[in-house]
Amino acid sequence: MSEACAALARAFHDDPVTVWMFPDARARTKKLPRLFALLLRYHHLGTGGSEVARDGANIGAAAMWDPPGRWRYSRLEELRAIPALLLAFGGRVTAGREVAQTMQRNHPEEPHWYLAVIGSDPSVRGKGFGHALMSSRLDRVDDEHAPVYLESSNPDNVPYYMRFGFDVTGKIVLPNGGPTIWPMWRAPR
Repeated sequence: MSEACAALARAFHDDPVTVWMFPDARARTKKLPRLFALLLRYHHLGTGGSEVARDGANIGAAAMWDPPGRWRYSRLEELRAIPALLLAFGGRVTAGREVAQTMQRNHPEEPHWYLAVIGSDPSVRGKGFGHALMSSRLDRVDDEHAPVYLESSNPDNVPYYMRFGFDVTGKIVLPNGGPTIWPMWRAPR
């Protein structure tokens, strides 16, 4: 698990939302692995949708998917995660809470698969790791004829997701001068 979290931390190090949450680059380097670890440990591992792509023995990319009806954290998951959340965010816990609350307010209610996180380590970016993770899960989702939702925190990734059939459904602007997030929906196939 720690190797997947480290790969995701490197993948998201320069992401507009993580830069906004953790403006200091050194703090971001330290805190992002903790953030991804708490997301995995306290929610996504339990939903059965976590996947990795390997480069030999090393994890090159990881994804966190939630099946229909499971994207929202339970009250118990939230309570159990509080110590790890405080450790991951430190003095930036308010920024993290603003991101989570803003995204929850804009999350669709219709049953769907949710791609919460996907990222490739920069050392393997462009080598098909993200594509493998997307294709693997989307094939299963298509067998269920289910829709899929994600939020792109980086405008450069929007065309990438569009190649998989996602459409931009709006804009989510984070408060207090935060960056824009693009909600995207993929209709059932």
